[in-house]
Amino acid sequence: MSILVSKLFEADMSEFHFVFSSDSCIKTCIYFAIMYLAVMIFNTITISRYKLINLINAYKKNETVKMKNPFLAILVFILGSSILGFAYWKVTGEVNKMNTVKKLLPPILMGIIGTVLVFWSLSGFIITVAQKMKKFYLKDTNMFVLRQINNKINTMVISMSVICLMLFMTISILSSSLALRNTMQRELVEMTPVDLNLYKTANLPESYISYGIERKPTEQQREDSRHPIKETLINNGLDMNVLKDIIEIEVYANDDLTWKTFFGDKYPEIKEMYPGLQYDKAEEIVKISEYNKLARQYGIQEYKLNEDEYIVLCDFDSQTELRNKVLSEENNPLKIAGKEYKSKYHECQEGFITMSTSHTNTGIILVPDSCPLKEDMKEMYLLSANYNAETDEEKQEIEKLFAGNENSSNLIKSLNDNGIEIDGFTKISLVEASVGIATIVTFIAIYLGIIFLIASSAILALKQLTESSDNKQRYTILRKIGCDEKMINKSLFRQIGIFFGMPLVLAIIHSIFGIQFAIKILSGLASKDDLLPSVICTVIIICIIYGSYFTATYFGGKNIIKEENN
Repeated sequence: MSILVSKLFEADMSEFHFVFSSDSCIKTCIYFAIMYLAVMIFNTITISRYKLINLINAYKKNETVKMKNPFLAILVFILGSSILGFAYWKVTGEVNKMNTVKKLLPPILMGIIGTVLVFWSLSGFIITVAQKMKKFYLKDTNMFVLRQINNKINTMVISMSVICLMLFMTISILSSSLALRNTMQRELVEMTPVDLNLYKTANLPESYISYGIERKPTEQQREDSRHPIKETLINNGLDMNVLKDIIEIEVYANDDLTWKTFFGDKYPEIKEMYPGLQYDKAEEIVKISEYNKLARQYGIQEYKLNEDEYIVLCDFDSQTELRNKVLSEENNPLKIAGKEYKSKYHECQEGFITMSTSHTNTGIILVPDSCPLKEDMKEMYLLSANYNAETDEEKQEIEKLFAGNENSSNLIKSLNDNGIEIDGFTKISLVEASVGIATIVTFIAIYLGIIFLIASSAILALKQLTESSDNKQRYTILRKIGCDEKMINKSLFRQIGIFFGMPLVLAIIHSIFGIQFAIKILSGLASKDDLLPSVICTVIIICIIYGSYFTATYFGGKNIIKEENN
């Protein structure tokens, strides 16, 4: 599994070593021994309560169906379905409010309770409903199959519910994790078009917050903040020949234009939906020519503006939806630096200015070059460049200057130690961090998903093979009353198919809403566009593993019931 996931992300496997944990092996043996001992004790107690004659004739007796009132079963089914429907709505319609464990726990409990109630009710009225459909019930061996299912279904309510929930976890986890992997792989390429991004706060105030600590810069530091990054690097001894394709732009911001100002009349509605957003955050403003220089280097779309227009760039899905509520209206003027502008488009446009591992741009406003932005509105200098290197080894050497460890000659760390705060990202560090996180998350998700799938399949298979062995006498009776092998095999196939299909069908329904919830929670990390390929891949995995167990169970059951005939 480790090798599989590493191949998915093209991770470096040179240091990979297979490790066998003797402690885990010993604990596993002990735990299984405890389980077997517990089963032995309970089985001994159970069997000791029966007479020998009852044990000999047990196979001739059907299980007593405790719930015989179909109306009660239908009411329970409606109740269970209603609980599930409400849980589905909570995790989709109110997903924005699911921001704590306490709020997430009720839908989970409702999903579990609803699942149990659905399976419990099925055991009560499935045979009754079938009996009303005479043509279906009396056709071929349908009567025998339904009786076989109803014979044992009461004792499988809890196990069916658990299997259904495990399959739901499998589908949701695999689909979401594979979508996350696909999105991260694709966006990592899109969002790291250059080797280096450096940024520096412009016009440091008398006090500011950095890494959660209030700082008061010296006059020298405040003076340094007014100089572009390139000039600062040269003044501190960096040989600029290590870089090429250097572009530096200025980013502006002002407290007069915040998220709250942008949302305008929509602010109360949006705040009620998303109470946790930083509505007092100042909007970032970039001149159109500055942005286009950067876009040209990044290989992304460039834009044009008239003198009275602005464009909002945003590629973070949830934030795009909010901003489009404002931009979609006909009248959406915005006052920037004392002048009123109108939006060129009625929706956000794609674009970004800083590298990242995914689309996380929550909003940048592009304005014409003629916009009267003042010097004191400068918020940040942003420098973008490539390494002046031909080989990976040369790139790694330059990388040490900007993202090296504490023992290397890290220029950025040295500048920060001297009170000159420059920070940034390198393509190499972003890729390594992204691959590391994605590999861990995907490994855990795929491991859990496949383990749940195998466990569910194995439980169903063992249950059906056991019942096939117990029911050999009944299949012998079918032969005696004139059923040929084709009809008998068909009835066995239907019986096993229903047992394998019932938890899977409900699990798929659960997953439709569970995956939507997961994608919404992973907004910015996993894209809806990557969901369909991930779902298809999940379906293939389930078909292979679940289908293999089903096929093996069917052929195994066929061999078992043939033994009596032989």
